[in-house]
Amino acid sequence: MTAVVLGVGGGIAAYKTCELLRLLTESGHRVRVVPTASALRFVGAPTWAALSGQPVADEVWADVHEVPHVRLGQAADLVVVAPATADLLAKAAHGLADDLLTNTLLTARCPVVLAPAMHTEMWEHPATVENVATLRRRGVLVIEPASGRLTGADTGKGRLPDPAEIFAVARRVLARGVAEPRDLVGRRVVVTAGGTREPLDPVRFLGNRSSGKQGYAFARTAVARGAQVTVVAANVALPDPAGADVVRVSTTEELRKATLEAAETADAVVMAAAPADFRPATYAPDKIKKSDRGSTLTVDLVANPDIAAELGERRRPDQVLVAFAAETSDAETNARAKLARKRADLIVVNEVGPDKVFGADRNTAVVLGADGSTTAFPEQSKEDLADGVWDLVVTRLTGLS
Repeated sequence: MTAVVLGVGGGIAAYKTCELLRLLTESGHRVRVVPTASALRFVGAPTWAALSGQPVADEVWADVHEVPHVRLGQAADLVVVAPATADLLAKAAHGLADDLLTNTLLTARCPVVLAPAMHTEMWEHPATVENVATLRRRGVLVIEPASGRLTGADTGKGRLPDPAEIFAVARRVLARGVAEPRDLVGRRVVVTAGGTREPLDPVRFLGNRSSGKQGYAFARTAVARGAQVTVVAANVALPDPAGADVVRVSTTEELRKATLEAAETADAVVMAAAPADFRPATYAPDKIKKSDRGSTLTVDLVANPDIAAELGERRRPDQVLVAFAAETSDAETNARAKLARKRADLIVVNEVGPDKVFGADRNTAVVLGADGSTTAFPEQSKEDLADGVWDLVVTRLTGLS
């Protein structure tokens, strides 16, 4: 059973951490909650104890014979702090240790994940920016906060990410372990996800079955490996991946524009979205009535732009491009032709259908490389598959450095 220390900072988002604690304990981890004194003003110790089934550690002077200010960090397999306030980030960056949580951060030799939450002005203040940069240089995984409603009527970047998404990042960090390097630190990556919709009239569209799960798995695993992640999401009905900036689009042209813009400064681009190959040649401003069309309807279609191919033409020599091929037959043959046509470094090949890949939590794929390589991935979780593809991407990025 893995030992997790869950630190809780003194922010209003502390109540959300109860859900994170539940997810950690129900997945079989032994969790010790270490709240700050300020955090206990938002959520009391009995709540933490009841949810964790463990005594709450909140005082350096309690159980001194067990040396908690040293032992908690030494024994942990993972330390997660949520919410991490501006004050906590500052103390951690400067090595201050004036309470049990900051002592634990100094003694931990396991992976440390900090999930900040604060008002936008505090997050964007130069002092906080420098503190976050310092922590990241030291190997701490500081998750980017989400954007949305803050305390009171304020909105902006600084919201605690969804607890389930913080848990997903924590789970990936634990899966990789302390021995695995966070090899995407300092890298900017773009991931597209979901399926585009091409409007036919105000209520109908041409689309596909893509759920966005594989793309979001790429985003989560990249965050866990330390990357700065931008997700271009086409009609995805999933919680935003913790730590990723999400750009929402609908049509293939919107996906193209957002992806090309984000890719300009990216080290790697993973085209996991499923853009519609065609769109209606004309858009009906009013709903098409069955009574007006009789028993048949003919829709003229025009081809959409090939976004991956355009990226392949534009990409820098130091950028890695990963394309996708969703095929129903002759998958590898068709994918090898697409790989050359799109000028990609890698192409992930899936055999798809109503009961395959789309909407599932697991995936099987073959990854073809422009260097002639073939890497087969047996059925596994989409996050495990994403990590395997990132391994291939990192190898190529390292070779380009």
